[in-house]
Formats: sequence, structure tokens, C-alpha cells
Amino acid sequence: MEIKTLSVIIPAYNEGPTIYKILDKIKAVSLIDTIEKEIIIVNDCSTDNTSDSVKNYILNNPNLTIVFKEHDKNKGKGAAIHTGIEMASGDVIVIQDADLEYDPQEYNILLNPMIKDVADVVYGSRFMGGNPHRILFFWHSIGNKFLTFLSNMFSNLNLTDMETCYKMFRADVLKSIPLKEKRFGFEPEVTQKIARIPKIRIYEVGISYYGRTFEEGKKINWKDGFHAIYCILRYGIFK
Repeated sequence: MEIKTLSVIIPAYNEGPTIYKILDKIKAVSLIDTIEKEIIIVNDCSTDNTSDSVKNYILNNPNLTIVFKEHDKNKGKGAAIHTGIEMASGDVIVIQDADLEYDPQEYNILLNPMIKDVADVVYGSRFMGGNPHRILFFWHSIGNKFLTFLSNMFSNLNLTDMETCYKMFRADVLKSIPLKEKRFGFEPEVTQKIARIPKIRIYEVGISYYGRTFEEGKKINWKDGFHAIYCILRYGIFK
């Protein structure tokens, strides 16, 4: 597959003090095969200085291709991703959280199967390979493994990390999927729906994980886990 541009979608909510750090990391990445980067930031009606931080960054980095969109009300992470997908003009799309839990230097690891034209979708797994993985919460890891197991039951996939942020898609594939979940249901919904695309080629590669604690700004909680179960059943059983 010939890839000219990678679109990086960043859903952002109250990441004003630190969003420049992830943008600096993306800026520093040299993509293989001279692939260009398109950064799409969707501010989901943050109540802090996220908007000013992004605008200042754009002014100070005129050589970067950054598209900035703001929601006039808080709609949720999934809705921000939907907006980013609509605006993306690249050949390939990857989701990037605005925090520092995932390393943009590993975009190339996800791109490799696509450049070799063996994959249409690549998931970055936190639970395979020999990359660094911050040790945090036992029950979160159990919850992630249970959600992945349940998702695999209905999708007939053998993923190790369905809930990973790093999901890379051929743009035409992702844009063809009618997505509904507005908040944290994006991961299980998109997984169930791509699994049903005829002849889809899904790969998984090992990535690093630098997780945050709740004090450091982690936002997902146990309620989101129960909603993920609902989404797996909704989109897995009721096709």
C-alpha cells in the first residue's frame, strides 16, 4: 500500500498544561518511507486553557500541518474521534490520546504491516512484545483482559488488547464504518464492526505503555468498563 500521509487524530479535553508535550513528540517523529504527518486536534469543549495552548502551538510551529477543531459543547471522546475522522485527509489514520501514555515514536511499528500491504488495520498491544509497560492497577489489567476476551468471543478475533488507544486504520476502511458511540465506547464498537468487514486484514504489534494514575489525569473509570461491556454485546450480538 502506498502511504503518502498519516492523519493523527487527537481528541482533547482539559489537556491545556501538557498538550504541547505530546505535540512535540509527534513533531519529533520521522516516519518511514518519507510519509507526511497531518495532526488533527479536536478540543471537546475543554474548561481549561486547551484552546489557547493549541492555538499558540500552531502559531509557533508553522511548518507542521495541524488542523484544529473545537466542539461548542462537551460531546465525549468518541464524538471527538468522529469529528477527526471526518476531517482526516491522509491515507492512514491513527488515534492518539493527548496524554503521554503512548509513544508516537512507535507509529512506524504500526505502519510497517501497512507499508508491506499485509494489513488494513493494526492494533498496538500493550500486552505483547518486550516494550516498556508501566506497572499500575491490578483490577484495571484484569478489566482490560476481560473486555478483550469478551470482545474476541463476539468478533471471532484473537486480539490481546482491544482497549488500546493505538489503533491504525486505512482511511477508506475507517470512514466507511458508521460509528455511533460518543464517549468511551469507540474501542469496542469499532472493533466489533471492523471484524465483520469481508476479507479485512487485522494485525497486532507490541507497543510501550506509560500509564497515568488518576492523580496524573487518567479519566476512564469503572463505569466506562460497564459501558464497554454493553457496547460489545450491542454491536457483537445485535448486528
